[in-house]
Amino acid sequence: MIFLIGSPRSGSTLTARMLGAHPAIHAPPEPHLITPLAHLGYHAVVDRAPYDPVITRRAHQQLVSELPAGEADYLDAIRALTDHLYRRLLDASGRERLLDKTPAYALVLDFLQALYPGARYLVLTRHPLAVWSSYVDSFFDGDFRAAHAHNPLLERYVPAIARFLREAQVPRLHLRYEEVVADPQGQMRRVCAFLDLPFDPAMIEYGSQEAAAGASVRGLGDPLTVGREKRPTTRSVARWARDLAGNPDRVEQARSILARLTDPDLEAWGYPRAGIEAELEQVPATGGRGRRRPLTRYTLERKLLVLLRRNIHKNAFGRLVQRVREVCDVLLR
Repeated sequence: MIFLIGSPRSGSTLTARMLGAHPAIHAPPEPHLITPLAHLGYHAVVDRAPYDPVITRRAHQQLVSELPAGEADYLDAIRALTDHLYRRLLDASGRERLLDKTPAYALVLDFLQALYPGARYLVLTRHPLAVWSSYVDSFFDGDFRAAHAHNPLLERYVPAIARFLREAQVPRLHLRYEEVVADPQGQMRRVCAFLDLPFDPAMIEYGSQEAAAGASVRGLGDPLTVGREKRPTTRSVARWARDLAGNPDRVEQARSILARLTDPDLEAWGYPRAGIEAELEQVPATGGRGRRRPLTRYTLERKLLVLLRRNIHKNAFGRLVQRVREVCDVLLR
């Protein structure tokens, strides 16, 4: 097993495509298999569910306490499930290694490494403001306030991944997105050495391999450009600064987010605070040209969704949606 750990919009799909072009590695779409299993009640619990999560948590704690080997028995049982599914995926591919690239795993890393202590972990980080800018523009059509209200992405992922990089005892290799796209061959050679595999040049020209295999490259978190790229490119490295140019409110939000991240976490992530703040000082206060994306079905859906969500809990449209939902719940009961 190989796990690629990274936040959303960190370049993990690009890296997975490169790895999947290696003849020994199968890189299927994100399975999101581990996250719900981490929240069954013993290690973590959900806040809302069709069952009572409080009672479930107590029951799981009691169950595990009565098992002969305790938590080890519990993890063995869960691993039997995940091993079976992973093995079936791998057998169907005809390859030797299976890559699971699901960004949400970064938030359940204690559980994941307890479940798979012998796996190889690739940890991918990217300039924090590049991650945030890509998230805002990809999913919220540039509405940075709505994006943060919906998901304070950096405040959730930076501490979790930084702690893993500092403290984890499992085999792991830290990659930085900017280095992957600037020197893909050198970085993939590092990865192959870590995985005890020979380097294959096909990893750099991954688009050719996908076209030959008829593979799908679009994942759940890849709405825009990922499917069009055929090899690594540095075009997106400095895009975050262009997106912030001429938008002082967005720059101020970036500073506010950085203020909530600790220096040790930013150091472990690979992007010290002093460097990020110096880059922010260079962002022009005026003259931002913004980023024009072609109007596609996805971008139109995003614009409509952002528009409809705005103030939805306080306006007449929101009240109508809530009423329709209640009627649907009654009909489907």
